[in-house]
Amino acid sequence: MALVTVFLLLQLLLALALNEEIECTGNDGGWLRNEYSPVQEEESCTVERRDGSITYAEFIEQYAYRRPVILQGITDNSEFRTLCRKDHLLKTYGDHLVRLSTANTYSYEKVDVPFQEYVEHWLRPQDPKTLGCDTLYFFGDNNFTEWGSLFQKYIPPPFKLPGTTGAYSFGVAGSGTGVPFHWHGPGFSEVIYGRKVLYFPDRWWHATLNLDTSVFISTFLG
Repeated sequence: MALVTVFLLLQLLLALALNEEIECTGNDGGWLRNEYSPVQEEESCTVERRDGSITYAEFIEQYAYRRPVILQGITDNSEFRTLCRKDHLLKTYGDHLVRLSTANTYSYEKVDVPFQEYVEHWLRPQDPKTLGCDTLYFFGDNNFTEWGSLFQKYIPPPFKLPGTTGAYSFGVAGSGTGVPFHWHGPGFSEVIYGRKVLYFPDRWWHATLNLDTSVFISTFLG
């Protein structure tokens, strides 16, 4: 049982290290810089991928309660992606406060800073050897009053579990940041700029690692 558990944890961790090429500079939304070196991938992804032809019945039967899956091409978030360009977010939300959290279980330490200050001074590559509890970055803790107009443009994945509704968690993080192993309810994690698309079942142990400077949004089903 222990070996099986370790395998499942490693399988999901590898899902977050997708073996895809970094998008060219013209398509990175202005978020990648020369000094922002991405974290190198160690293995290729072992999690199954499905494209837009997958049906809801297939999703429920094969993945919803069984295992993670990478879903590609099931929504068109090109408008939302444009709105998440670095220049647009800074122009629209630069003076808005964002809450930075540490990636430990309870996030004891929280710091409020203007979004522009965060992007210019905090958003930088982190040493992967640095403990999660020592790294502050912007994920979750969203002010839906201030950011609501942006979230209204997001098209969530079309598949929901019966009896659940989705709650959004939006963030921007530097290369090398992430969250140690943990679990929670089911949901989708989508990177707008960066590398990840992924569904995770309920109570599936997982860790996250941002390979590049990433803009991401998760839809938690509860």
